[in-house]
Amino acid sequence: MKTKYQRWTVELENKPDFDICMDRIYAWYNQEIIDRVPIRFSAHNAEFSDSTGLAGYSWNNLKERWWDTEYQIELFESKLSHSIFNAETFPVFWPNLGPEVFTAFYGVELEYKEVTAYAIPSIKSWEQVDDIQIDYNNPYFRKLEEMTHEALKRCKGKYMVGYTDIHAGIDCAAAFRDPQQLCLDILLEPEQVKKLVHISSRDFHAVYNHFDSILKAHNQPSVTWMGIPSFGKMHIPGCDFASMLSPEDFDTFVMPTIKNEIASMTHNVFHVDGKGVARHLDKLLELPEINAIQWVQGMGTDTPIMQWVPLIKRVQAAGKSLVIDLKVSELDSFMHEVNPKGIFLCIDTDLDTQNDIIKKVQKWK
Repeated sequence: MKTKYQRWTVELENKPDFDICMDRIYAWYNQEIIDRVPIRFSAHNAEFSDSTGLAGYSWNNLKERWWDTEYQIELFESKLSHSIFNAETFPVFWPNLGPEVFTAFYGVELEYKEVTAYAIPSIKSWEQVDDIQIDYNNPYFRKLEEMTHEALKRCKGKYMVGYTDIHAGIDCAAAFRDPQQLCLDILLEPEQVKKLVHISSRDFHAVYNHFDSILKAHNQPSVTWMGIPSFGKMHIPGCDFASMLSPEDFDTFVMPTIKNEIASMTHNVFHVDGKGVARHLDKLLELPEINAIQWVQGMGTDTPIMQWVPLIKRVQAAGKSLVIDLKVSELDSFMHEVNPKGIFLCIDTDLDTQNDIIKKVQKWK
């Protein structure tokens, strides 16, 4: 049975099975399975693990490299030419100036590292909060527009173009103030924190819709760093700062902004970054607008995945789907213990094993 939904033709020379892959994904959004669960042959954040660059480029600092539009697109296209996109792995270029770039739209500067960037806290006193205003002529905003338009000129028939990572709400507030300082603020100045969080959320939809409109005008599905497309509006809400919050503070400072973010979206996949954020999972599972949970289990003693099977089953029982990172060595045990309903697998493995994994997963009932 083919899942019915509003769609248009997306022709990619390296993804001839695009239509059936989207059918599987739309079934997954609804905790259904057509023939097998979706599989992405790439692990969470895998795009940041390869530091191989291109010859012929040089910069004075890391920020110049991040901001070099031609280089970033050339680098992506170079990797694209050597890639095969099996199963629900898609070629997606998404403009990226760092995970806290939303804060930078308000005049905050970012400090660039090899694979990420950090906001330099700028709100030192509460008197500054009333002056916070978004600037659509801000260099960060304009650079993301430039990257988007340039990629759209070059992508036809080759790859999709997505939108950048957007962290509004209390994560943005923490970037304004510094996470440690914001923890103290919650204890000492909760009303001021509420005000800052509200200001850090009020422009979210305007920013999202601005880039979504650009992409939709070029027949691009909605997609970003997770690589899971939607023909509507796909959003990845999250709150990494929640790992430092009590349940009461999560209700006060996070839930209102999350509800606001997800309300007008077609599909929401909530990014649960580790067991600290998972303390608030039951609250998230109550929200009908959230289709799925991306479970990021962490490292060290937070691996292997099998210790989290009870959590995974809890999410399934609530009628939500999941995005799960697995090692190849964990696949058999996972398939034995977990119902495939609502599971999207992310597996980082060599090309020569991918077809065997697809065949194995097709038998998972």
